[in-house]
Amino acid sequence: QGYLVESGGGLVQPGGSLRLSCAAYIDNFYAYELGWYRQAPGKERELVAAIKSDFGTYFGASDTWRFSISRDNTKKTAYLQINTLKPDDTAVYYCEAQTYTPPRRYWGRGTPVTVSG
Repeated sequence: QGYLVESGGGLVQPGGSLRLSCAAYIDNFYAYELGWYRQAPGKERELVAAIKSDFGTYFGASDTWRFSISRDNTKKTAYLQINTLKPDDTAVYYCEAQTYTPPRRYWGRGTPVTVSG
């Protein structure tokens, strides 16, 4: 058993930046693929970015140049940097950790991001 805790969300003006953090309380963190998802009001949850155990990355959102995902295995933490924030980025941002062998998946409770001003 384990869990994830996101932090770093808040109210930001358009054009600003945020760095979200995901602290993982799981064993063998290095073996997990980590993902950041977001869910805007009235919309389905969507992938923003993911980083594999080999540090390869892929992105699901548009405007991918505004997003950067990273991980620090020594701190068991994943990060999502979002630049040039837009009102459309307003959502709850969730962290996910997943392995395939054995199959395990964890979700955090989310951190809200509101872009307004």
